[in-house]
Amino acid sequence: MNQLLIITSIILFLLAYLVGVKKQTWLLSGYNQKRVKDQNKLARLVGSYSLVIGMVMFGGSFIDHPDTQVLFPIMIIGYVILLGYVNTRMVE
Repeated sequence: MNQLLIITSIILFLLAYLVGVKKQTWLLSGYNQKRVKDQNKLARLVGSYSLVIGMVMFGGSFIDHPDTQVLFPIMIIGYVILLGYVNTRMVE
């Protein structure tokens, strides 16, 4: 069992809840509330992605294989793609 993946998944679940459900978008770094057209859509996107990647990391924590560390770069690449989407489609 990989404790680092479990801790990361708990943080991601917390982020998914706070941003996706409670709509606390101030937690997002580099986020200008005045420039985003649809803040609810932004909260849903970030919350959904955080929930999905948190579930993947939680499931991967029970797999005792050295290749589970590849989940961190996948998570970061996903957030960069999400950042690019938000900046091109949702920012005025």
